[in-house]
Amino acid sequence: MNKQSLIFLLLNLTGGSAVLGSYAHGLLKNTELRSELWGAVPDHIRPYYTICMFLAAIGYFFFTGYILQYVSFDTTQIFGCYNFTIINLLYAGFLIPSALWIYMTFAMISNPSVLLWIGIRIILFTVGFSSIGLFLAFFFSNFEKSSWLFYAGIAGLIPFSIQTMILDAIVWPYYFPMK
Repeated sequence: MNKQSLIFLLLNLTGGSAVLGSYAHGLLKNTELRSELWGAVPDHIRPYYTICMFLAAIGYFFFTGYILQYVSFDTTQIFGCYNFTIINLLYAGFLIPSALWIYMTFAMISNPSVLLWIGIRIILFTVGFSSIGLFLAFFFSNFEKSSWLFYAGIAGLIPFSIQTMILDAIVWPYYFPMK
C-alpha cells in the first residue's frame, strides 16, 4: 500500500465516520432544534432534498468503490498533470467541512453571528466545489473507463454534486435566514 492509497483509506474511514458521527451526535444532542435546520425551505422542496440526499449517499459508495477497485494510486493522471493527491484533496474538501457543518449550523441557530454565517457559507461552497472537482476529475483523468462501475460512479457523482453545490451551497442558504 502506497502513501496516497493509505491517505485515501484514512480519509474515507475517519472523514466518513466524522461526518456520520457529527450528524448523529448533533441531531441527538439538539433534538429541540432539529426542525430549524431546514430554515424556511418550503415544504414542497423538502422531498427533493431527501431523495437527492439518499441518491448522493448511494452515489458516494459507487464512485468511492470505483476508485478503490480500479484506480491506480501510482499512475493516475488528473487533468493531464496532477497525480492522485488531487483526489485526496477533493475528498478532504468535502469530508472535513461536512463534519463541521451541523455543529456550526446549530451554533448559528442558538447564537447567530455574521462570522458564523460566513463560515457556514465557506464550508458549503468548499464541499460543493470539491464535489464538482471530483466529477470533473472522473472525466479528465486516465481512469479505466470500460467498467460499469465507472459509469455508476459518474451517475453517483451527479446527485452528489447537485446536493452539495446546488441544494446545500445555493438553495439552502437562500431559505436559511441570517437572524
